[in-house]
Amino acid sequence: MGLRLLVTPDTVLRWHRDVLRRRWAAKSRVGRSGRPATRRDIRGVVLRLAAENPGWGYRRIHGELAGIGIRIAPSTVWEILTKAGIEPAPRRTGPTWMQFLRSQAEAIIATDFFTVDVLNGAQVYCMAVIEHATRRVHVLGVTDHPTAAWVSTEP
Repeated sequence: MGLRLLVTPDTVLRWHRDVLRRRWAAKSRVGRSGRPATRRDIRGVVLRLAAENPGWGYRRIHGELAGIGIRIAPSTVWEILTKAGIEPAPRRTGPTWMQFLRSQAEAIIATDFFTVDVLNGAQVYCMAVIEHATRRVHVLGVTDHPTAAWVSTEP
């Protein structure tokens, strides 16, 4: 006598699909998806630090929070500040790099120590500086053998 089953294999597979469908439908209900919200007290600390220290950016605030044991991602700090209408990385009031370099050009010089191959096949060492303000090049010296006065390995 053969074994008689009350259900077919297709029915068992359909039941399994239905169970999975119901499980995932319950997990994806509105309001339960995504990351959990940041705790209100942490949000308050972030906003307080930003208000009391307007020069701090979101990375500095993140570092301060890590220093007191509050683990939070820098991107979360950025998001909290943005949602509160606070600039996450405050605009600095100082000059731009171009303005700084132009204002300091008279005090900036560049030094170079290089070799030159001369016509007789010899190699000589040359030390020169350039003034950024006037773009003048000053050759400080040329020699066959640089001495310790020119090159120093000590700090």
